[in-house]
Amino acid sequence: MEGSGIGREVETTIERLVPGGDGLAHAAGRTLFVPLAAPGDRLRVRVERVRGTVGFARILEVLAPSPLRVPPPNPVLARCGGCDFQHLAYEAQLAAKAEIVRDCLRRIAGVEPPAEIPIAPSPRQWGYRGRAEWRHDAQRGVLGYVEGGSHRVCDLTHDPLVEPALAVVLGELRGRLAGGGLPGDAPEFRAAAGDDGVSLSPPLVGDEPARVTRIIAGERYAFDADCFFQANPGVLQALVEEALRFAPEAAPGVDPGADRSPAVDLYCGVGLFTLPLARRFPRVVGVESHPRTSGFAARNAAEAGLGNVGIETMPVGRWLADRWRSYGRAPFLLVDPPRVGLDAATLGGILRLRPDRVAYVSCDPATLARDLKALLGGGYRLERVAAVDMFPQTHHVEIVAHLARGT
Repeated sequence: MEGSGIGREVETTIERLVPGGDGLAHAAGRTLFVPLAAPGDRLRVRVERVRGTVGFARILEVLAPSPLRVPPPNPVLARCGGCDFQHLAYEAQLAAKAEIVRDCLRRIAGVEPPAEIPIAPSPRQWGYRGRAEWRHDAQRGVLGYVEGGSHRVCDLTHDPLVEPALAVVLGELRGRLAGGGLPGDAPEFRAAAGDDGVSLSPPLVGDEPARVTRIIAGERYAFDADCFFQANPGVLQALVEEALRFAPEAAPGVDPGADRSPAVDLYCGVGLFTLPLARRFPRVVGVESHPRTSGFAARNAAEAGLGNVGIETMPVGRWLADRWRSYGRAPFLLVDPPRVGLDAATLGGILRLRPDRVAYVSCDPATLARDLKALLGGGYRLERVAAVDMFPQTHHVEIVAHLARGT
């Protein structure tokens, strides 16, 4: 490529998919990253941006499609719904996600990944989301998702990602939008489906979002649209079983007061992992900073009859700095942080807590790999990595890494 190379059209073949979901290719001395590509695609692309010897290109024409490529059923969602893998056959999506995890472990964590990274598929590839956040642009009169790389809201006439109950709610919201009945000061609507209805925030009726419930792996969880709850209920039993793979099989039956070293669930949310942990350990402490969410966690444990659960409402970093000494060394720690992963203070706190085992649940392989590097450097060994396809049609993947203290 001559000069900057911006605007140059070239032909290239996609070699593989990389973290972030782009296809990787090479042409005229540059590495190219190409969105919405499939491994093996022969493409004509235009370079849109250049940084050093790296170019960022978009597809102009598929000259010879990969055998892994399929017609994308909802092209608009590739632009504004994050569905950047819908042009791949589903088995190819799963394989690409496992390879992305491997790439991050090798390149960022500096470890050779396990020979096998099993990934549990989603029972539904569309209509799987039990939670949605639709952006509302009152000035333009549109409701939908934000277009990638911008703040512009794409108007969404229907949402094929969500469960039927949420699709009905979107239809109701769009009916009100057409009639001028949506509150103009609501920048977004959060919706969460339970087994018994839908919670909406802000609610169209009443002052607070409705409470809904889900039964996952035999446990009953109450929450509302203002609480975090994992997006794809169809894979949650598989996620819970994987996260607790190295926890005891059954509750030891010990008096909770007899053991001052509980299992710990950091970023516990409404208790997705806390409740099943309480069936396996004499005592469990869940830590959650969001008061409304932690309130649901405490109620969920109480309604399950689990008197061996304590919920602490405070930031995880502060709990690790101030409170962990009152409990002693944990036999088992589960951590499920936001996408940004763990900050240095939280990582340091976990290393001071010195749990025997750690189950790290992550929705971002890059930040997981970064944090694993610190934990491995702090005396832990990586025993297993597995994944769950929480987000079909996207490059996102839910991962569980299992660590044990070195001997």
